[in-house]
Amino acid sequence: MRTAVVVGGGMAGLATAGALSRSGWRVTVLERAERVAAPPTAVVLWPTGLRALQSLDPDGGWTAIASPLPDGGVRRPDGQWLVAPRARSGAGPSPAAAHLEDVYDALVAGLGDVEIRTGFEATTIRTGLRTRPTVSDGRTTIEADLLVGADGIDSRVRAAVAPEAVAVGSGFAAWQAVIPGFRVPRLDGGRCVGGETLGAGYRFVAIPLGDHAAGRGGVYWVATAAGAARPEAPATQLALLRRWFAGWHEPVGALLDATRPEDLVPQGVRELRPLPRAYGFPAGPGGVVLVGDAAHAMPHHLGQGACLAFEDVATLRSLVADVEPGPALTAAVESYSRLRRPRTTTVVRQNRRMSAVVQARGRLALRARDAALNHMRPRMLARSLDPPADWTAPE
Repeated sequence: MRTAVVVGGGMAGLATAGALSRSGWRVTVLERAERVAAPPTAVVLWPTGLRALQSLDPDGGWTAIASPLPDGGVRRPDGQWLVAPRARSGAGPSPAAAHLEDVYDALVAGLGDVEIRTGFEATTIRTGLRTRPTVSDGRTTIEADLLVGADGIDSRVRAAVAPEAVAVGSGFAAWQAVIPGFRVPRLDGGRCVGGETLGAGYRFVAIPLGDHAAGRGGVYWVATAAGAARPEAPATQLALLRRWFAGWHEPVGALLDATRPEDLVPQGVRELRPLPRAYGFPAGPGGVVLVGDAAHAMPHHLGQGACLAFEDVATLRSLVADVEPGPALTAAVESYSRLRRPRTTTVVRQNRRMSAVVQARGRLALRARDAALNHMRPRMLARSLDPPADWTAPE
């Protein structure tokens, strides 16, 4: 039987394992944590990401866990519109938001006959033109026809096959939180309105989740600030956020006031520079492929990271579903790289342009940002919101 080892039990790893298992592969997932668990945050699923998930698992119930997300527009801290909300044109699907607990539950439910080994930290990856790829934690060595690196921005698999791609700081820190429905402040006629607000080096995004997200509904918010990750305890960081965003239009202050320290998920934001030279590396009768953040980690300005990961998996599944180890599988590994790298390179380039906009500081820079934003953001979003889409699930 064809065998695959997936290193990493996050969204990309679980999606890969389920897709390969349903295609007749014997799959083992290696997760370094003691259990597979969803971070207590949420994710934006653009139409491309939803299409990828639906192609991977048509019975996954994705529309039931993802709440349609209207365009909330972009404002200044004083509430003045930089980009007014716009109605989505066309009849295609809307972007949606989903709690990660629900996404993980759906991915785990679709795994099928997959072996998951937790507490397994991959320390050694070996590949060769004539030998099957292997992964070891120093005690146990596992080999397979196909090795999938889904182990995030600090990927050990990527370090072995594409050491030129290095994780570097993006120049800002981020904080995320989900406020459960019973603690969400009621504003604007009883509702808590979402949307995006840009200040001088600061950004705040609020996204309403469905009433039943993770069984409790709520609002997901993300805040960013220029600089490195903060070392303080969550309670101190939350106090800093309340001070930095004081005076911003509602619901920014109300959402921060409703947030508890245990809700807060701080992170230093990093990205890969440069991107790996390839995403697929033939080895023995098969090879090694990179998916998700292991392949193209980037800041979340465009909210495309998870969607690109699901696109990766859908493309990989379509290429390897029916092939056997040998020349056909090594060719599929090479094809995966040729298909995915141009797409991700384009999104990373767009993301870096948006990064310059988000991090603008100083009077002249802010004036230039405000002028550029009206032109750039709707054009970028149009490619995701309106048909025809720029990515479709491969047949």
